[in-house]
Amino acid sequence: MMGLGAAGALLAAPAAGSEAIVDALGRRVVLDRPPRRIIPIFASNTELVVAAGLAERIVGVEAYTRFPREIANLPQVGGRLGFSVDRVAMLRPDLVIVTPARQAVHQLVDPLERLGIPVMVLTHPTIAAVLANLRLVSRVGGVEAHGDAVARRLEARLAAIAALHASRPRPRALMVTGRVANGLLLVARPDTYTADAARAAGTRDALAGPRHLPQVSPEAVLRADPDCVLFAGPEEAMREVFDGSAWSGLRARRDGRLFAVNRAEFLIPGPRVVDGIERLGARLAAISWDGPT
Repeated sequence: MMGLGAAGALLAAPAAGSEAIVDALGRRVVLDRPPRRIIPIFASNTELVVAAGLAERIVGVEAYTRFPREIANLPQVGGRLGFSVDRVAMLRPDLVIVTPARQAVHQLVDPLERLGIPVMVLTHPTIAAVLANLRLVSRVGGVEAHGDAVARRLEARLAAIAALHASRPRPRALMVTGRVANGLLLVARPDTYTADAARAAGTRDALAGPRHLPQVSPEAVLRADPDCVLFAGPEEAMREVFDGSAWSGLRARRDGRLFAVNRAEFLIPGPRVVDGIERLGARLAAISWDGPT
């Protein structure tokens, strides 16, 4: 049996003429042949299937899938209010790929299994897991060589970014992903995919503790005094959050080190994250970090 690291999916020895995997939930999934009609639930899984070279096999998506554009126009099988087993079944898939989020696993896995539709559950907690899952999807789809080549190119780009920052100080960064009505900021915890991507770009976490809360107060941010703030979203939204007088004491704002990053690249676990890491990594490498890093 061959391990796939943090992705939590393993390739098992298949019976003759079939492919068997053990997915992220420890479920054994058997495919009689490479799937020709795939429904990936969530944008992350759709992007993996596309990167594996299997875009033409996708027959349905969920409502929040936006990339690539031609995929977003396919029939939808669910969205904010949940997922429809009937809609999935009507599209006659021979593989559904799903991630444990928004009750998708609970709503789909058992009913689809009873209908004889294979369901593969993937998780993407790190960049390494994303690349492992890319290889897995490629192998299941019968295009292993293509997927491995794509993964190797992405790994080479990540290695180049790591080399760029190898001898440089790592700035203490806070990755902000949003703001809630009570004024607290949503931030990436250290054990998340988004934080892993920020580290790959050359940063370290500005907040103390390995498992800080996903919501923090402005006072906690000011006390942490990050070297830079990364904001997952457009510049206008970032300014709306940080332009107020309450943030006048934020050193990162005074120094002009509030950086907006592409939300899709850093919040959707998929191959596009490497684009974002490259852009952020180059921006950070151009700065002289002579403060309290």
